[in-house]
Amino acid sequence: MTNLLQQFSNDLAELGEGVLRSLVQVRNGRRGAGAGTIWQADGLIMTNAHVVDGIRQGRAGAPEPLTVLLPDGRELPARVLASDPEQDLAVLRVDAQALPTIALGDSRHLQAGQMVLCLGFPWGVTGGATSGVVIGVGASLPEVRDPTRQWIAASLHLRPGHSGGPMVDTQGRLVGINTMMNGPDVGIAVPVHVAQAFLQQTMAQLYTRV
Repeated sequence: MTNLLQQFSNDLAELGEGVLRSLVQVRNGRRGAGAGTIWQADGLIMTNAHVVDGIRQGRAGAPEPLTVLLPDGRELPARVLASDPEQDLAVLRVDAQALPTIALGDSRHLQAGQMVLCLGFPWGVTGGATSGVVIGVGASLPEVRDPTRQWIAASLHLRPGHSGGPMVDTQGRLVGINTMMNGPDVGIAVPVHVAQAFLQQTMAQLYTRV
């Protein structure tokens, strides 16, 4: 039993190390605002709307610059391509190429009891992880009384700085975007298929403008 637990612990740590390669910190001024995940190698990043919509005002009244700290240590200016407070999703772009991306899973196949791992920058800690099991997926969760929106609820603890970061399955595939705590023991994430639809809509609108 001890060997099994040790192996499980090692596997979970290795899983987290893999996810860190596509994890970024989103910063607004001198404080870290939250996390994000690299979706495309050309600098496309997904995060929460509340991470970028809460940008502080500087002394002169202008917004603090929005930057992204990449896994390789570079801190680059970021611009918001789209933000939707209703879904709490935002798409960012940084000027970079050949960035490591995360593999996408299918949140619609998640089942209650399956383990998930969430990463971010809780209280500024780089790559801080928390894990738990799925409570439920869908629009009719008692933890979130909003039948118009899809959610993932899991029994884990999200902290300030986890917002916008990845929720992954046991294969390291992205299944959700960390969003908020709902009570002391329930973390809520936006399902990855909802984020994919938002990104597709965003890119279609951008190409239409061009």
